[in-house]
Amino acid sequence: MKKKNMTRLSVIFTLFCFIALLGIIQISNVSANTVPANVLGTAGNFAILTKTGISTTGTTSITGNIGVSPAAATYITGFGLIADTSNTFSTSSLVIGKVYAANYATPTPTMMTTAISDMQTAYTTLAGLTTPAPVTALGAGNIGGLTITAGIYKWSTNVLIPSAVTLSGSSSDEWVFQIAGTLTVSSNVQVILSGGAQASNIFWVVAGQTTLGTHSAFNGIILDKTAIALTTGATLNGRALAQTAVTLQSNTIVSPISTPPTSTPTPTPTPTSTTPTPTPTPTSTSTPKPTSTSGPTPTPTIPELTLPILLLTLAIATCSFILVKVVKQKAI
Repeated sequence: MKKKNMTRLSVIFTLFCFIALLGIIQISNVSANTVPANVLGTAGNFAILTKTGISTTGTTSITGNIGVSPAAATYITGFGLIADTSNTFSTSSLVIGKVYAANYATPTPTMMTTAISDMQTAYTTLAGLTTPAPVTALGAGNIGGLTITAGIYKWSTNVLIPSAVTLSGSSSDEWVFQIAGTLTVSSNVQVILSGGAQASNIFWVVAGQTTLGTHSAFNGIILDKTAIALTTGATLNGRALAQTAVTLQSNTIVSPISTPPTSTPTPTPTPTSTTPTPTPTPTSTSTPKPTSTSGPTPTPTIPELTLPILLLTLAIATCSFILVKVVKQKAI
């Protein structure tokens, strides 16, 4: 009888230890980074990257490289391009950086093909992220007035930002917005960063067109399966990576700092100290605080942690109880 009891206790003890291990694994997965390292690849070397063209009207200012592929340089319009003597890139008075196209001299065509491929891969990767579990249909597609913490957010509809939205988190926090429809930012609306949040850690993954309204101020990296349109006076602290075209109208775009890959030759921006750097990032003091009536503040990390922590606590308590029983049985 004692032997049977001991066997049962051993089996139960082993089972609950296994459950405890699963709880630890779940916790470690939840606290892992949302976005794979260097997810943009060589596409991260561009402020604007498209497949079919880039056009601008009015006085536009871009800090960072821009490029098109497989389209030729003739599909980059309004920039007054000046070809370098090497014919591997061009320059423009509107761009603090270099301008690349698929029809430039070697090695530019290969470099651009790789960058476009990396852009498409990044879109697919980010659109498919499921850990931590996405918060779905936040605000029913209207996220104006919300304060949003780090995590993955997913919509099967269009997304509208009709009033200021705040992304609150630390410099290492990451946001991924997976949007199956269009993304529209209304005129004079700001996407505000607080608590140290970085534009380089924010990814807007959009299947339909992205439109930034007149004089809006936007933060983050836009990966769009179709087109990106910045209307008059809109500013972007981030990147515009589109699988069709990007259209500009007197806009300011500043690419955030990123670490380029070392395995592939990459373009290098050539900013000069004599040119003032535009700073489109808005400050929270210029925008009224979002009100709680606009929607709840999502906290995606707490639900993710609750189950594994409870599971782990229960398993440890049970293991401790059974261990005491085993010791007592041996003493008898």
